[in-house]
Amino acid sequence: MKSTELKSNIHQLIDSIQSEQLLQSLFDFLKSRENSETGKFWNSLTEEQKNEVLLAYEESEDEDKLVDAKSVFKKLS
Repeated sequence: MKSTELKSNIHQLIDSIQSEQLLQSLFDFLKSRENSETGKFWNSLTEEQKNEVLLAYEESEDEDKLVDAKSVFKKLS
């Protein structure tokens, strides 16, 4: 996806959000990234690692695929 298309899609998505809390969270997230070293960590990842992160993010959008913290910590102990 080209940069202009990506920006357009982001604008459309943001325009469709009704939750002021979600909009504030998005704003805070983007603002914090504006003041950080651009992509230093992301750029250190391999393509495979980047794809895994993006896949994990997509899967996190489906609440049925989420695992509560208590279960995770129980497995780790």
